Amino acid sequence: MNQAVLKEWVNEISEHWFGKPYPDEVAMNARLRTTGGRYIPKYRRIELNPKYLEEHGEEEFVGIIKHELCHYHLHVEGKGYQHRDREFKELMRQTDSPRHCKPLPSKAKDRKHEYQCESCSMSYKRVRRVDVKRYRCGKCKGKLKKIH
Repeated sequence: MNQAVLKEWVNEISEHWFGKPYPDEVAMNARLRTTGGRYIPKYRRIELNPKYLEEHGEEEFVGIIKHELCHYHLHVEGKGYQHRDREFKELMRQTDSPRHCKPLPSKAKDRKHEYQCESCSMSYKRVRRVDVKRYRCGKCKGKLKKIH
């Protein structure tokens, strides 16, 4: 996707969901590894991960764009634009934007270790090993056991 088409697409989404144009810079950044996109307040720039468009399709990618536009529009208005801010959470709810993006299927094979809670059977897939004596289930505080 070239720069002009991407800019036009982001501007369309901004006009439709926020009722405001997006005049600043937007770019694809293939070096992003663990996120679908990011907003850089210092430069008022949105960077998007092209792997999400390739692997998840347009619907997921539009959600990522809306999420980053929430950061952008709140920052420009001088309101709380960080994940912990109330204004950000409210705007995310109003625009039906996702809080997190789905993990990339190509990265799923990297998660070699799987743990399961003995109490609630919650499953955890991790890249690195977890010390089961030290860590507990995040849902019910039960003991973890290694499956794979």
